[in-house]
Formats: sequence, structure tokens, C-alpha cells
Amino acid sequence: MIAAAAYAFVAGKKVAGVFDHSAKRDLQIAAESRGTQLQGFDGDRAVKFGGTLPEIYDTGAEAFVSMEIDGAKVRGHDRGADHAYSAQVTDHFVQLYDYGESAWFTFDIRGAEPGYGYHRGAEASS
Repeated sequence: MIAAAAYAFVAGKKVAGVFDHSAKRDLQIAAESRGTQLQGFDGDRAVKFGGTLPEIYDTGAEAFVSMEIDGAKVRGHDRGADHAYSAQVTDHFVQLYDYGESAWFTFDIRGAEPGYGYHRGAEASS
């Protein structure tokens, strides 16, 4: 959810799916931002998320996620997991560092525009 929201805000494009490289699977997540507003849906959990910066509400976790945008960098705190995070948005990717896990996670973003598939299509389909 954080990767999709970060990409929607930074890139200003609709998110139609996310490939989680660490889990090696597609996530059914959609998100769209307009200014400081976000709306999204996580199909895997069948829950909505959204709100107005700097707070996004995840109805599945019943918790807020703070999010600060600084160019292509995003940082904040997931109150549900009680973890701080930072992320970098580049092209079709979001690299997220979870301070609670002390680990990096990479997400490949699929956009909603025609022909806008995953950047690493061969890897995503394996």
C-alpha cells in the first residue's frame, strides 16, 4: 500500500498493480492521487485506503500511515506496524526501506495507461 501511494503521489500517475520483488508475486493494488488526496484499493486484502496528506488511512489495518513527500523521496511512519519507512520513487519502481525490519524492499509499478506494463515484465511473470 505504501509503495502504491508513494508512486501515485510522486509520479502523479494511476497505479493498476504492484509486483513485490521480495515475495515474487503480483499484488492487486490500485491507487490514484489528485493533489494531496489519495484513494486506493488493495484487492488482495479487499480493503480501501486513502486520505489527505500527510495521513493515509488503511481500513484493513485500521491504522494511519503518515507520508511526507520531498521530490522523489517519501518518508513516514506506519502506525499499524509501528515502523518508520523511507522510499525512493524512480521510473516504474519504488524502493522502500522498512526501519522496523531493517530491510529494503523493491516494488515494480504497473500503470493504468494502455501499454504501461511492468518494467521488468519477464521477471514479473516468472
